[in-house]
Amino acid sequence: MLQMSWLIPLFPLLSFILLLLFRKSVKESTAWIGVLLTWLSLVLSIGVFLAVWHGGGIKVEGTWFQLGKKMITMGYEVNPLNALMLVIVSLVSFLVHIYSKGYMHGDERFPVFFAYLGLFSFAMLGLVLSPNLLQLYMFWELVGLGSFLLIGFYYFKPEAKAAAKKAFIMTRIGDVGLFIGMVLLFWQAGSFEYDEIFASIKNGEIAQNMLTLTAVCIFVGAVGKSGQLPLHTWLPDAMEGPTPVSALIHAATMVAAGVYLVATMYPLFQASHTALTIVAVVGGVTAIFAASVGLMQKDIKRVLAYSTVSQLGYMMLSLGASGYVAGVFHLTTHAFFKALLFLAAGSVIHAVHTQNIEEMGGLWKKLKLTGPLFLIGALAISGVPLLSGFFSKDEILASTYADGKYGLFWLAVIAAFMTAFYMFRLFFLVFTGEPRSTEHSNVKNVHESPSVMTFPMIVLGLLAIVAGYVNTSWFGTFLTDYLAQGPVDLSHAEHHTPVWIPFVATGVALLGILLAYLIYQKKTISRDWLTRVLPSLSDAVYNKWYVDEGYDQTVVKGTRGLSKLGVLFDRYVVEGLVSAVTASVRSLSKFGSRMQDGQVQSYGTFAIFGIVLLLLIVALTGGYFS
Repeated sequence: MLQMSWLIPLFPLLSFILLLLFRKSVKESTAWIGVLLTWLSLVLSIGVFLAVWHGGGIKVEGTWFQLGKKMITMGYEVNPLNALMLVIVSLVSFLVHIYSKGYMHGDERFPVFFAYLGLFSFAMLGLVLSPNLLQLYMFWELVGLGSFLLIGFYYFKPEAKAAAKKAFIMTRIGDVGLFIGMVLLFWQAGSFEYDEIFASIKNGEIAQNMLTLTAVCIFVGAVGKSGQLPLHTWLPDAMEGPTPVSALIHAATMVAAGVYLVATMYPLFQASHTALTIVAVVGGVTAIFAASVGLMQKDIKRVLAYSTVSQLGYMMLSLGASGYVAGVFHLTTHAFFKALLFLAAGSVIHAVHTQNIEEMGGLWKKLKLTGPLFLIGALAISGVPLLSGFFSKDEILASTYADGKYGLFWLAVIAAFMTAFYMFRLFFLVFTGEPRSTEHSNVKNVHESPSVMTFPMIVLGLLAIVAGYVNTSWFGTFLTDYLAQGPVDLSHAEHHTPVWIPFVATGVALLGILLAYLIYQKKTISRDWLTRVLPSLSDAVYNKWYVDEGYDQTVVKGTRGLSKLGVLFDRYVVEGLVSAVTASVRSLSKFGSRMQDGQVQSYGTFAIFGIVLLLLIVALTGGYFS
């Protein structure tokens, strides 16, 4: 089975090629082609995962070209981390393909959408299977291309075009950091291969300051892809793409790539305490920053988008706090409950034809499957006990506390409170009470989504409940034991968790839910209390802390100003110099042409003048033989 793992990304690639070639003839049947080929990837991924679970692994490479004495290779590798990622990516992609069959029904570019999904899935699966940094970088860029096409799918909308460009440009900024780090590692270790780089680190062949520099550069690439501060602003704007795209990008593919990159290169980060601290600080600040922005957003998808940024911050915090297993664990559980939340949000949008939560309400009775499934996702992400998010968040808090990062620990606790609050603010505004807009929420028009859309949500709902049990202290540390087979040293992974941490995590989650209930359901607390008490803070939170405005005033306007200066310099300095040289040459040529007038008298005069000049020089210098 392991020898066939290279086929896993090829099935979505085949889907992309077939759907582009035959999109006019197969029309809406394209969905089933995409579903079938993605299902084959899923089946093969599960087989590969089971083989690795029982102690397997494989690395197959061939020489691509030779650079001096260095051999540059390409191939595929299967280890515990990427085998798990193969299952996550292929499963979520498979469910999104099924869901899209109902959600995108009737769209005139239906086949193109599924072709783009295939390309995107191929790129992510190829990235996961890459055995070296160079091959990973190629698929990394292809993931960026796929996201650009999907986010800008509604290209006729100015907002979608702007969001696609923004995502492409901002992630390219991070990619420059990744490229620099990759080149530096090749310079130091003489190879792009993971195992050779890790061997060089272990043998002390790379200086400590260079380890820190390369780790930070690699992390910059992860910051761009995973929407960490300050390169996070593209992620909420990516909501301009179709909702199934949001589920795929935010749950298991593009944003997960950054976390996967740090996890893959973890032996490098372990070698630099400074780099780990930077990862932890960026993750912790991102977690609470994005959670605060989610408190007041009115677009259902944007609330979920900022929640994604916050949860990715949790993962980075855990990885930076030496919680490798906890970070991978939360990456796994988050893939399921976040995909569920986005697909449920798509079901709501499909029913009421608006994304503004202020225009919703009273949908619990009408969407009898979507409502409970959304509730499961909200409970899981809030960290309510016995659901998947509770176990993975508890691991993150425990690893952060055990690493001595107490300030970041309490930031994570506050972010957990905010998460529970904004998720149940969302739930109560959308599903409880009475409809607040007769235009969008007319009872006669609202109905549950078709089974092709609800089936993926049911599967994800079940996974959002049970996925947490793969790594608990009382049920079994299966995930820890599984990841211990990989290249990361987990000898210090086991730590004593203070008994009060799960109670604190549960307490803040329930407190956040209670506060949302009192404000938006019971209405015993005014909704605008923050606006009245701290209007400036309220405005800052609502306007996303003015980060986009700050970028516009500094980066955007600064770039435009430099561009204008460049134009002026080019016009008046460069072109001025060119014009001066041109004018000088022309003047000399005109002077030369005037001398060549064909008059014997003129030639005689010049000859006599030249002789006189030579005699003068001889007289003044004392002669040639002096």
